[in-house]
Amino acid sequence: MSTREFRLPDLGEGLTEAEIVSWHVAVGDPVAVDQVVCEVETAKATVEVPCPYAGVVVELHGAVGDVVDVGKPLISVGARASSDNGPLPLDAAPEEPADRARLDAEAENGSENRAGARNGAANGPGPEDGAKSGTGAKNGVESGPGGRNGAENGSGSGAGAKNGAAKQTSGNVLVGYGTAEAGGVRRRRVVSGFGGHGAPPRAHSAPVVQNAPAPRPAESKTGGVRVAVVSPLVRRLAKEGGLDLAGVRGTGPEGLIMRRDVEAALSAPVLAPVSSSGINSGIEVRERVPLKGLRKAVADKLSRSRREIPDATTWVDVDATGLTELREALNRDAAERRISLLALLARICVAGLARYPELNATVDVERQEIVRYAEVNLGFAAQTDRGLVVPVVHGAHRMSTEELAAEFERLTAAARAGTLGVAELTGSTFTLNNYGVYGVDGSTPILNHPEAAMLGVGRIVKKPWVVSGPDGDELAIRRVTQLSFTFDHRVCDGGVAGGFLRYVADLVEEPARLLRAL
Repeated sequence: MSTREFRLPDLGEGLTEAEIVSWHVAVGDPVAVDQVVCEVETAKATVEVPCPYAGVVVELHGAVGDVVDVGKPLISVGARASSDNGPLPLDAAPEEPADRARLDAEAENGSENRAGARNGAANGPGPEDGAKSGTGAKNGVESGPGGRNGAENGSGSGAGAKNGAAKQTSGNVLVGYGTAEAGGVRRRRVVSGFGGHGAPPRAHSAPVVQNAPAPRPAESKTGGVRVAVVSPLVRRLAKEGGLDLAGVRGTGPEGLIMRRDVEAALSAPVLAPVSSSGINSGIEVRERVPLKGLRKAVADKLSRSRREIPDATTWVDVDATGLTELREALNRDAAERRISLLALLARICVAGLARYPELNATVDVERQEIVRYAEVNLGFAAQTDRGLVVPVVHGAHRMSTEELAAEFERLTAAARAGTLGVAELTGSTFTLNNYGVYGVDGSTPILNHPEAAMLGVGRIVKKPWVVSGPDGDELAIRRVTQLSFTFDHRVCDGGVAGGFLRYVADLVEEPARLLRAL
């Protein structure tokens, strides 16, 4: 019986692995073209994965909870049996002749070509390098504004990408079906250079080189040291053994690290290590929780922000009584959509960025340029069962207050359900963080890299406040909150940051002044 192997597809945005959350099929079940066979969780979202083949499930290459690398086998589908016990051919999404020839060639070439494709041997850095430290990261593919359009413009691999067999199931575009490119070449994402138009750049894929020569050793960046590795088996052996390849001397051509080198390093006697992790070996450990998925993505992003961005924070207490009264007035009509406080704060932020466009920006370190955007893509922090995510309201500057409220409501519901697409989690140019929902007054947030600014809002509480009345100053009970503003000191000085915060505070205290900015 002929069998076709479906590999985990490229889920976009430089993601290199995914954890199996649930299987929708079992061995022996029939499966149709584009039927969802499983759900996987990436660092961005939970994604439903459709299969491009029809037939009978022969094997599931992983259990729930397993982490599968992009390009590795996910499910095997065999031919269906006909009524006369003769095998029926496997159905699949339509393929062009060139696709069929390429897939046949891949089957003949075997795992070596697939390994070369996975590690980018003939086309530059592999997923580990391109997604985090290579060209893609330098241009903001990881989290920059271009991520919104990356799924549209990234060229897929295999029949699914060329013929549109991949469906948007959970709002996520599956790029290709995980089949390798001919000649051991793997597509990788890059972002076009920042232009002078101010709009967030779009991501595009690098050209694919056909008929590439024999694979060259791929350089893997480990701990700041570049090591030559070509075989995925070598990488896996090192990863499973907890071995840092930067400390291994390769005995292959041009210092290439071979399997024997890793095995020798793993079998060498180990001296009692001096802990550099800060963990006290004398204290009993209750449990170890793997740093993976969304938690790992958040940790990596925040660590990069703290490492690269010289941020500073300023704050001010404001009387939010006028803003809360405005919200109550807008929501008196039960038939109308309710306007959230977050939507009003977003409207104020948009007005502030129009007056201080220096803050709707990022720093292109490679070109030594400050890139100012003409569009406001407003991110907002949302706490979910999976952890902290930052959904993005694209084109917030073009929306009315009611439209902003509707979009916040939609994105918040999708975030809690875990169905946000990659485009809905990337591309922000400014972030609004309402940590007041946790019952705290202030914070010094870490910037959402590569953004240059973030506004934080604390809880609104009743406090005694001096107000100006007809008979002079008097003491009154007012609704007070604290605004904190964190900014990248490379894009502006304290005068600009202070001016923005003061302008926002004035609009919170006297929201009627916002009419001037509409």
